Amino acid sequence: MSTGLEFRGVGKVFPGVVALDDVSFSVAGGEVRALIGENGAGKSTLLKILAGHHPPDSGMVLVDGEPRRFASPRDSQAAGIAIIHQELQLFPDLSVAENLMLGVLPGRGGIVDRHTLHDRARGMLARLGEPVDPATRLGDLSIGRRQMVEIGRALLRDARIIAFDEPTSSLSARETERLMAIIRDLRREGRAIIYVSHRMEEVYALADSATVLRDGRHVCDMAPVGPQDADRLVTAMAGRAIRDIYGWRARDHGEAVVEVAGLTGPGVSAPVDLTVARGEIVGLFGLVGAGRSELFRLIYGATRATGGCVSVEGTPLPPGNPRAAIAAGLALCPEDRKDEGIVPIASVQENIALAWRNRLGGRPLLRPALETHSARELIARLRVKAASAAVPIGTLSGGNQQKAIIARWLMADARILLFDEPTRGIDVGARSEIYDQMYRFAEGGGTILFASSDMAEVIGVADRIVVMAEGRVTGVVPRAEASPDRLLRLALPGGNAAPAQQEETV
Repeated sequence: MSTGLEFRGVGKVFPGVVALDDVSFSVAGGEVRALIGENGAGKSTLLKILAGHHPPDSGMVLVDGEPRRFASPRDSQAAGIAIIHQELQLFPDLSVAENLMLGVLPGRGGIVDRHTLHDRARGMLARLGEPVDPATRLGDLSIGRRQMVEIGRALLRDARIIAFDEPTSSLSARETERLMAIIRDLRREGRAIIYVSHRMEEVYALADSATVLRDGRHVCDMAPVGPQDADRLVTAMAGRAIRDIYGWRARDHGEAVVEVAGLTGPGVSAPVDLTVARGEIVGLFGLVGAGRSELFRLIYGATRATGGCVSVEGTPLPPGNPRAAIAAGLALCPEDRKDEGIVPIASVQENIALAWRNRLGGRPLLRPALETHSARELIARLRVKAASAAVPIGTLSGGNQQKAIIARWLMADARILLFDEPTRGIDVGARSEIYDQMYRFAEGGGTILFASSDMAEVIGVADRIVVMAEGRVTGVVPRAEASPDRLLRLALPGGNAAPAQQEETV
């Protein structure tokens, strides 16, 4: 099997925004081409054109040398194209098998052949290395496993051109290794692969070549591409050299603000004791499934604790009560931005003002001018890239959505931020901006506890690192003593903390 894909002079303009300007590059059969660039560079728009969601305003897309114009996603799929989206395009209330085979369900006369459906689904799950019952409700799976179902759905359609948009952003290390093996198999079969990722180590490991976009324009191509090209790639993406994207800076810590004592609940297998000070940034590190998100939900009250308590400035919070947590100045920025962090069809301004409006206690909004002024001031301060404050937030890139969520809690005067994977799927430039906002918040007396599966991120940003494995805290490591080897040993199943490390949690 061999095919080819070419973008020739592709342009796309939205009201007030030039999304793509004369973009040209090609991908040959049997090639993995990385498509990289900051959020807002035009990558998502290009993939939407390929998927049939948007027509190009200029230029053309060629498949096997033939110009093609996709009026709908169905046209794109019929041409042998599949897009693995970063934000999952799945149905949580359907089974795994139904999601895998959606649109091609086996059956006759409108009756689904369940036996064949499950057999085909079981074969694909085996190929993906996922020991999941095909009859399982999709919504009961972890985000990482749902992502693998999305990938399996494209493979079942036998697509010849496959675009992966940040496919490993929610996958465990094992799942990532399996996915990379699958992509290498697809390359050997002669398929053309576009691979969009902000994780440069994946680009170096997989890609035969790379295309860099910046501000909707084609900046350069590289072939081959490897670690030796890191400085050149970052400069091409950001338009400036970024020597240290983390930019950690020392700051004074005050008195204890958050105290977690003996906290237990769903996803946390051993009582957690933790104290976080004013002005401190504490990183929570662990592999996928370690219990980091579950601990955050217990602290915030989104999940009711079965034991222990959480206190803010000495006052215990009632369990299972997010409103009380918000009233105490605590805010949660969730990992799943699309389903839990934003209202996609609402405007950027409305999303930013959500928590501020809630503080009015359900009374009519009496100060619309103040809301507009405050939201727009925060949009400018956090450099949220949007045509206007009135556009739906769902049209923004992931990095800009994340910055809008931060703006929401700044507008609501939150003093304690819980960040769950704050830079998941976000490019190097936007990451640097988000880290800067985190430091500014802490320097102003705020407190941050953030969870990340990115080891370099927790080492680069945190003042102190709490490591979790299998639902329990296995150690607490000061910044000065943190190393990849030490954190990984604590994060692996069976990891054990030394007594001295455990004392640091008090």
